[in-house]
Amino acid sequence: MANPRFPDHTALSDRARRAVDLATRAGRRLGLRVDEPRVLHDVFNVLVHLAPTPVVVRVPSLARTPFDELEAKQRRELAVTGWLADRGVPVVGPSPLVPREPVEIDGTSLTFWEFVTETDRLADLPQDDAEALQARFAEQTGWTAELHRHLADYPGDLPVLAPLVPAIGSALEALREAPQTLTTADLDRAEGEYAALETLVRDLPARFPGTRLQALHGDSPAYNVLRTAEGHRFGDFEDVTLGPVEWDLTLVGPLGVEAYERAGGVRVDRALLEVMEGARLLQVVSALSVVPRMPELGPTLEPMVAMWRERPPLTADHG
Repeated sequence: MANPRFPDHTALSDRARRAVDLATRAGRRLGLRVDEPRVLHDVFNVLVHLAPTPVVVRVPSLARTPFDELEAKQRRELAVTGWLADRGVPVVGPSPLVPREPVEIDGTSLTFWEFVTETDRLADLPQDDAEALQARFAEQTGWTAELHRHLADYPGDLPVLAPLVPAIGSALEALREAPQTLTTADLDRAEGEYAALETLVRDLPARFPGTRLQALHGDSPAYNVLRTAEGHRFGDFEDVTLGPVEWDLTLVGPLGVEAYERAGGVRVDRALLEVMEGARLLQVVSALSVVPRMPELGPTLEPMVAMWRERPPLTADHG
C-alpha cells in the first residue's frame, strides 16, 4: 500500500515481527514469492509488503473484535473496495494475485492488497507549515466528494455507523477495568455520551430530516489517501459502513468542508457534522483501551482526548 518504513527488522516491535511471520507464511501458502518481507506501517494494524511480489498483507495487531466479527468486517471491506476497483475508482484494491477473501492463519485473519508506490507523502511536507497542511487536506477532502458519488451506488448491505456502535461500547467496558489517563468523571461522561450515541444512530434520519444514509469509507478518507505517479488512491476501507457523508468529513476543518461542497455540489449539514465530530472524539477516547498493548500510542491520542474534554458533552438532544 505504500513504501517501506521499517526495512530493518531489528527495529520492529514484537507484534510487527509476528505479523511478518504470519504474512510470509500465509503468502507462501497461497503460492506468492516472498524474499524480503518489509513492514510498511505498524499501529492498529501491521502492513507487510511481501517483496518482491506487489502484495501488501494487513495483519490486525490490536483488534479487540471477536474472530467471526473481524472476518465479516474484512469481507465487507474486500467487497466494497473490489466493487470500486472494478469500476475504475481510484482505490487501493484487493490483490488480483489471490482470492478476494480473508485468509486465516494461527487464529488471525489477514487480507491481501495491491502494493502502491507512494509519492509526495504528507511526511515530506514541512510539518510546521499549517497553511500547506490545510491546503493538502482541503484538496484531499475535495477528492472525497468523488468517492462518495461512487459509493452512493454500492448495492451491498452494510451496518449503520459500525465504527461507533457497538465498537465504542466494548472499548469503554475495557477502559472501566483499566482506565489509563481517564478519571472516573471522564469514564462516566464517556459512557453517557455512548448511550446518547446509540440513540442518535438508531434515530438519525428522524433527528436530522433530509439525511441520506449511504456507503462510506468510514475512517476519514481525506486522511487515507496515497498520492502516486498515476494519481491519488483511497485506501484503508476497513471501517466501511452506512452513514451520513458528514461522518467521513470529521476533523478536516472549515477549508476541507468548503472544498467538499465545491467539488460535490452539495451542502454539508453543519449541525450533523458537529455531532459526528463529537462522536469521532469519543471514538478516540475509546482507543485508549489498546494502550496496554501499545504504550507508545497513549501520547499520540492525548491531544485529541484533551479536545474531547473541552467540548460540551454529546447528548441525544443534538439535532
